Parts: sequence; C-alpha cells; structure tokens
Amino acid sequence: MTRDENTPIRYVLGMSGASGAAYGIRLLNFFLQAQEKYTLYLTLTQEARLIMNGETQLDWGNSFDETQSILKTRYAETSSRLIYCDERDMTAPISSGSHQIDGMIIAPCSMKTVAAIAQGLSSNLIERAADVTLKERRPLILVPRETPLHTIHLKNLLTLSEMGVILIPAMPAFYNHPKTLDDMVNFIAGRVLDALKIDHQIYTRWK
Repeated sequence: MTRDENTPIRYVLGMSGASGAAYGIRLLNFFLQAQEKYTLYLTLTQEARLIMNGETQLDWGNSFDETQSILKTRYAETSSRLIYCDERDMTAPISSGSHQIDGMIIAPCSMKTVAAIAQGLSSNLIERAADVTLKERRPLILVPRETPLHTIHLKNLLTLSEMGVILIPAMPAFYNHPKTLDDMVNFIAGRVLDALKIDHQIYTRWK
C-alpha cells in the first residue's frame, strides 16, 4: 500500500466465539493506547460477547447499538480511532477490497471461523473481511483456540498456512517465567504484534 505521512495505519480486529477473549481485548488496548496512531476496525460475533462476559466479566451488550455505546464510553479518549462494525453488516467498509487496510487479526479464532475462511465462506463480516484480506494479499493472522485438534481442524489450518495465513495458536511460553495470567496473555498478543512487525515491549523475550 502506498502511504504518505497523513495516511493512518489501519487494522481489522475480529473476535469470534472461542475461549481466549483476553487476547483480543489486549490487542485492542494496545492499538488504542500505542504512541503510534492506529485506526482499528473491530467486529465480533454474538458468541464472542457471551464468552467475553463469562471469562472477563466485561459486558459489551447484546446488540450493535449497545456495544457501540459501551465502546465509546470505555474508550472515550480514543473512540475516534475505533470503528465498530456489526458482524451482520456486509456493507461495512472492511467488506470491500477497495477499502485499504494494512492487515487483519482474528483473536481468538474459533474452529468454525477457521473452517469458513479455509473454504472461502463469508457468512458474517469477520469471515468476509478475512476473505478480502486474503484476496488482496494482505497479512492475515489467526489465533486459533481449540484442544484437542482433530483431523479436519488440522487440514483447515494447513490450508490456511499454505495460503500465507500466519497462525499463532494460543500457546503461551514458559521460558520467560510468567507470574500472572496477564503475562501469558501478553506473550500471545506480543507474538501477534511481532508478526505484524510492530515494535512493542509487552512481553519478556528470550535472552
């Protein structure tokens, strides 16, 4: 993408219905709090809202209007750089390849979403935006979360890898001696940022 100094750096963050909502939330906070000014397009499924509430006690509402209002309040200082898109809105900017973005992350990524992307299906905005990201040859990073994996899971993941998708499974390391759950979440979020070549200091690296 050709960019001048006035063109914002734009990413899509999708959160689907898998355990690990904290990964998506950590990345959302990073992009909105970073010194570098990013514009973030956020879309999440209804299942993601439910899991987020169950795992983190965060309530982002049950409808587009509720979620949008909560996000504007929660991220008031940076809300102009956060564009929330309804998962059912197939007319959203990120559903078109002509709307330029720099890459897409799905964290966490359910095996249903993995399967849909691998087969070229677009039943919601996350899947459509991922399909657009692939066809436009932009970076697509998935944080799949399921265990154990059966053969179809593995075949779908292989298909995506062969298409150039970067897979960062939710497998935290222990060589950096994590002391809290936040340390483990930060490791995975940091590896996602590494894959996008974004400078950060959110996890302890191997020395």
